[in-house]
Order: sequence, then structure tokens, then C-alpha cells
Amino acid sequence: MRLSRRTLTLAVGLSFLTVLTCLVAFLPVPYVTMRPGPVFNTLGELDGTPMLTFGDDVRTYPTDGRLDFTTVSVTRAESRMSLAGAIEGWLDPEVAVVPHDFIYPDRQTDEDSKAEGAAELASSQDASRAAALRALGREVTEVPKVADVVDGGPAEGKLEVGDLIVAVDGRRVTSQEAVGEAISGRKPGTDATIGYLREGKEGAVTIRTTSMGDDPSKARVGISVGSGFEFPVEIENHIGDRVGGPSAGAMFALAIYDQLTPGALTGGQNVAGTGTIDPEGTVGAIGGVRQKMAGAANAGADIFLVPASNCDEATRGDDFGMTLVKVEKLKDAIDAVGTLAKNPKEKVSSCG
Repeated sequence: MRLSRRTLTLAVGLSFLTVLTCLVAFLPVPYVTMRPGPVFNTLGELDGTPMLTFGDDVRTYPTDGRLDFTTVSVTRAESRMSLAGAIEGWLDPEVAVVPHDFIYPDRQTDEDSKAEGAAELASSQDASRAAALRALGREVTEVPKVADVVDGGPAEGKLEVGDLIVAVDGRRVTSQEAVGEAISGRKPGTDATIGYLREGKEGAVTIRTTSMGDDPSKARVGISVGSGFEFPVEIENHIGDRVGGPSAGAMFALAIYDQLTPGALTGGQNVAGTGTIDPEGTVGAIGGVRQKMAGAANAGADIFLVPASNCDEATRGDDFGMTLVKVEKLKDAIDAVGTLAKNPKEKVSSCG
């Protein structure tokens, strides 16, 4: 049977349109997705090892329930999302589709992103220890710390990231500024002896300074200096490289506080949450709060701790059946969780 010219034209046109639609659907678009990621119980174990361990001389107390920190699964930096994938994400209420450059600015690679996330995680672990211990009334002294070692610089192989700097040329230093002044004030090419603490053990190295950076008259050893702490007790965090970023800090601090105080803070309930934390216990904003809420709900959380500055976003949709607690300080979280442990229907500071 012969097809009419009109039928043939329609068939060819439809085929062309189908091919064109398929091609357009798989065209890359400059977006990435944020999806609910796994949750981790800060009171639990990872591969048979407790997430948090304490020194042999530290008295801890048995606890109960869960204190989960939540995560977001994000498209890799080098991955390219198709238009079809973006549309699928837009239609899923648990997924956020955001511009690629919002998550990976300045053409950041996966490797760069992981390195940045690891540094932020390490900083948040220190801040969570400091915040929890200070909430317990313990003194935590802030000291300068090696934040980075320049590849090929004078300090490479002598100092390590995380070393606490306690002295320069035998003189005690107690701030980042003091370290900078003690080193840069000498003539490049002279030696500087730097005393440090590494994993609780004292050491010292002599490093030949050089001129680096914009001012050749100032001596450098090839390190950047940040803030660290001298902790009165040993606390180890074993999350490793499973996650990156600073947003688990508040939940780490809450778990440390719980294990160093009598009784189960949660009263056996499943509590989840998120939030950065600083050494003074201030809880800060995070990204992907809706995705973290969804992940917590999927893991059975009853209560979700929300940074105060994320409350507006957190309430733009379903609460997933959880009590959304507004948190500005670590003390807010401690008080609210303790109150809800006694009476889950008790009124606490909440979002919305």
C-alpha cells in the first residue's frame, strides 16, 4: 500500500521531532542536584568502632536513642546533567536543582571540593569538641595551628597540617598574629626553630626561612596558620573521609556533651539535625536543609534540630512528621532535646 504524500510528510516530520526531542532531552545543562544523603548516628558505631571515643582517663556515661547528623548527596563537579535529569529533579519534592556554579564556584574540581570539605570537617570537629567542653564548664585554650603546608616550601616534611604551634625560637606564641610576627620579622635565609604539639607529643624543628609572597623582605617558612585548641581531655572523632564539610558540627558537639553527662539526653528518642558550630557554641546555617530533613525522616527521626537561620527554608513544605526545633546555640539544642525527652509534647522553641 502506498502512503500518500501528506502521510509520508507527517511520518517524516514526527520522526524528526522525536529525534530532536531526544537530542534536546540529553543536552547537558549547567545544573546539579542535591538529594537526601545517608545519616550517621553520632552515638553509634562505624565499622565496629564508636564514632566518638574518649581517653582512658575520661569518665563517660551510657546513653540511649540516636543523635543523627544528616548529609546531602550532590552531583559530582565533573558530571554533566541532562535536561531530562534536571526536569526529573524539579518534579521530585525531595530533590533540589541548583546552578552548577553555586555548588562548585570558579570551576572547582571534585578533587578541590573534597579537599575543601575535608578541611572544613576537621575544623568543625575541633570546634565541636571546644563547644561541648565549654558547655560543660571546662577550659579550652585556643592556640595557633598549622592549617596548610606549601608544597615544596621550607616546612614541607617538617611540619604537618594540624600541628599546634606553641613556640618560635623558644618563646611561647598564643595567637596566629604572634606566629606571623615571630617568623616574618627576621631576615629571609635565617633559621627559625618552631616548637609544636602533634597528637599530644611535643616536638621542635629548625627551618631555614625564605622569601615568599609579595614582600621579599619578610621571612616565610611556607605554612598558613589557623586556630587550634589545647583540649583538657582526649576526644577522637572517627567519621574519617565518609563526609566533608562543616554541617555536622552541632550534632558532634551534642553527642560529646551527652556522653560526658549522666543519663541519656535523648530519652531514647531518635533525634536528627544539622548545623555548623563555632567554639563558643553558636550554631550556623547550612545548605540543603530540606534534603537533610527528608533523609532524617526516612531514617525514622522524631525530632529535627534546625539552625535558626534555616527555619524559613525548613518550613517551606512538609515537616515529614517531625518536631522542628529552632537552634541558635548549643545550649538551645541541649535544653530542647532534654525537655522533649521528658515530654515529647512539651513546647520548645520551634521553626514556624
